[in-house]
Amino acid sequence: MNKEFLNVIVADNDDSTLIIFKNILKDLKISIKVQCFNNGRDLMEYLNNEDAVVPEIVFINYTISGKESMDCLEEIRSHSKFNNMVTAIFSEPISENEIEDIFVKGAHIFMKKSECFESFKKVLTEVITINWQYHTSGLNKDHLILKV
Repeated sequence: MNKEFLNVIVADNDDSTLIIFKNILKDLKISIKVQCFNNGRDLMEYLNNEDAVVPEIVFINYTISGKESMDCLEEIRSHSKFNNMVTAIFSEPISENEIEDIFVKGAHIFMKKSECFESFKKVLTEVITINWQYHTSGLNKDHLILKV
C-alpha cells in the first residue's frame, strides 16, 4: 500500500460535478490521484478488470446512470478484493430510509451534496482527511461509518 498518496475514483454522470471534485481534491494538502467515470457500468467494468488499481476511496453519485449506485455497491461488497476500499455515496437530499439502505448495502460514507461550493468543499475535505488518517495509520476501515 502506497502511503504517499490516495487513489480516488469519482463516478457521476454530471461533468460539472466531476470537475468540482477534481478541483477540490487538487487543492488539498494530501497527494491524490483522481480517476473519473461518467456512469456506473464503466466504473464497475474498470474495477472488475484484473489490472485495475483498487482505489482507497470511491465516490458514487446515488443517482448515477448506466448501473445504479446500489447495484454497484452490492457488487463491490461481494468481492474481497475491495475489502480495503472505502465507499462513499453522495447525493442531493434524500430520505432517511434511502440513507439507511445505503449503509445497509455496505457504504461507509453518505455525503449530502450541497448546492453551496464552500459547504461541499468542507464536507469533501473532511471525508478525505478522515480517509487519509485511516490509510496512513492502518486502522480497520470496516468500522468506518460517516454521514455528512
